[in-house]
Amino acid sequence: MNKELEMKLQPPAAPRAGSLSGVEARPVDASRRDFLQTAAVAAGSTALTASIPAWAQRTSRVPAAPEKSQVSIGFIALTDCASIIMAQELGLFRKYGLEVTLSKQPSWAAVRDRVTLGELDAAHMLYGQVYGVHLGVGGPRKDMAVLMGLNHNGQGIVLSNELRERGVTDGPSLKKLIDRKERSYTFAQTFPTGTHAMWLFYWLAAAGIDPLRDVKVITVPPPQMVANMRAGNMDGYCVGEPWGGARAIHDGIGFSVTTTQAMWRNHPEKVLGTTREFVEKYPNTARAMIRAVLEASQYIDTMANRDHVAAVISQAQYVDGPAPLIAARLRGEFENGLGRSWQDADYMKFHNGGEVNYPYLSHGMWFLTQQRRWGLLQHDVDYLAVARQVNQVDLYSGVACSMGVAVPDSPLKTETLFDGRVWNPSRPHEYLAGFAIKA
Repeated sequence: MNKELEMKLQPPAAPRAGSLSGVEARPVDASRRDFLQTAAVAAGSTALTASIPAWAQRTSRVPAAPEKSQVSIGFIALTDCASIIMAQELGLFRKYGLEVTLSKQPSWAAVRDRVTLGELDAAHMLYGQVYGVHLGVGGPRKDMAVLMGLNHNGQGIVLSNELRERGVTDGPSLKKLIDRKERSYTFAQTFPTGTHAMWLFYWLAAAGIDPLRDVKVITVPPPQMVANMRAGNMDGYCVGEPWGGARAIHDGIGFSVTTTQAMWRNHPEKVLGTTREFVEKYPNTARAMIRAVLEASQYIDTMANRDHVAAVISQAQYVDGPAPLIAARLRGEFENGLGRSWQDADYMKFHNGGEVNYPYLSHGMWFLTQQRRWGLLQHDVDYLAVARQVNQVDLYSGVACSMGVAVPDSPLKTETLFDGRVWNPSRPHEYLAGFAIKA
């Protein structure tokens, strides 16, 4: 097993007061009528919890002044950092009383370390990464908080030209090649507990390939994926745009075997993460960040603005990638490097009427099940209780309702992935037991 996956779980913090064990999951295709746009929803959702801290209860439409106005926010050079970048470029952080310093980070490990040490107040983070830190997977444990979702969709799995030349165009053909045992095969993800690792592992396993036994898995920072593929250091990788397909195809070094939205339509991806300590100490600052990023997310999801967004985030201090490639994927224009081009309705979304930004407990729970599946978590946890500790549902809902942004009637929902497996957060143990390939 990859040494980076041989991690020990430190004992999690005891669940906080209150329980959502009686909350039922709603189907993902529930009507938008299930969304309510009044502050009464926030009051209704808080009734689901037995105890809500005072700092999370404010729902006034008049924002309170931030307790801390000078804030540092980290990000990685990926297209899905756009809402944080645009909140700065459009003056939205300042609009809500914040003077923000954006800090570009070289890797997800750097993001983790700087957030937990307090060198960054918040950051663009991988969903599963926040949960890994909260449970002490692979390092010191720190109580963490997900303030909101930043994007859905927009990641991809890329395979090398060599694999294509050997007849690989999909999962089944890759399995046939690996089963010949002619040589070892190496695949890269960006952080062991992160989203890209979970997408890669899930896709390989769905094809009958055991990611822990049949191949070697390494960790490579997102902006370095293309260079490492070009150097022949791996046979495939999973990462976000523009490195997750657009750049590899443009540079002629590989092809897109799948997008992540083809695996799970409108899947959760990056979040605005911070420590629980920060939220409790500076709740109004956290609200101000949510407000600014929400407004930026709405701006980006106006299609007419997307070329401008691409031009801004493509700059060297941000993503440092070709603006035309970033813009094309933001518009939903895809190609796979095998001759197929299409307009993808499930392009990267940043708001989608609030669905992207609401911190569903079921999303955090799903990533926990996958970390347990692959042995990152050494024992079962109370998936719902952990999600309640991390995802700041009430804090987010109060802000969203005060801005007229839709909030769903349940923090849990049932969803179906590309292999036909149904994720029902009411039955996480049953869901886990259904996988044949696991640690």
